[in-house]
Amino acid sequence: MTTISSGAPGAPAYPHAVDLDALRPRFEVLIDELSSQPFSAGALSKALAGGVSEAAAILRAIPIQEGRLLERGIGIIADLNPDLVVLTQNLRLPVTKTALELVEKNDPKHFRSLTLDADTCGRKTYTPDLILVNRKTKLAHVIDVKRSLGSYEVSRINELKSRMLAAALVVPDLLYRDHHRLVAEEVRVVILNAENQRSDIAGGVWPLSDLDHLVEVGGAGKAIGMLRERFHGRIDENWKLARNSIAGPKEPGRRGASADIADANGNETCDAGSITEVHQSAGCGQIRVGFARIPRTGTG
Repeated sequence: MTTISSGAPGAPAYPHAVDLDALRPRFEVLIDELSSQPFSAGALSKALAGGVSEAAAILRAIPIQEGRLLERGIGIIADLNPDLVVLTQNLRLPVTKTALELVEKNDPKHFRSLTLDADTCGRKTYTPDLILVNRKTKLAHVIDVKRSLGSYEVSRINELKSRMLAAALVVPDLLYRDHHRLVAEEVRVVILNAENQRSDIAGGVWPLSDLDHLVEVGGAGKAIGMLRERFHGRIDENWKLARNSIAGPKEPGRRGASADIADANGNETCDAGSITEVHQSAGCGQIRVGFARIPRTGTG
């Protein structure tokens, strides 16, 4: 397999690479599934005919579907690395008061060697979008995918990062107990921002273009960018068809051309996670927890 070098300075080359031609059919199936019903030309025409409220409602659904698209697209790309296990189900993680205090009041070096029992209950929970586990390196990444962080204040981002780090303390026990005895010796958390802005690599906020380093697949960031563009292109095409069906096309016989969607993306709401009632508990282990890091050549 062709070895692809990452674009980050000093980052290693990866033995696995994206073949865009091979992925394109799978991406098209995914785009069809997530766009055909809510954003078909017929559905958009009905919404436009129904007035501003109905049109606004359907446009607000675009970020939700785009989030699902990104999560599943990342899973497809991660499957190209045979060392990775991609988990998207049964990922509700307890966030206890003890875990939050460990994260908020201590330097990471003071809690990175701890792990908590996954049976521990807490008033709060956190559900990541994906957990990627490398069976070879025993490294797990807890991933939260955001379409945009533009509407997030710094305090909200910091709160999310603290919640993710606290939840990461139960990941080793959860993986071993509920996912076929998977072993993780280190857990890192990362927020992926699809708009590739407001990045803080050291602080765990990465642009989606750096996906290569999480899945260790060359060209992963470029591929997920292509998926996102094609998704929006499909909606643009359907939007123009819907608009023409109501007002009549300006150029009869010409259909399917791309058109811009004004304010189609809206703002993403923060998923605060569901709330359940639980007890506190803690256990000991040999586990490291921290933010995701871009690997450097010759380092772990």
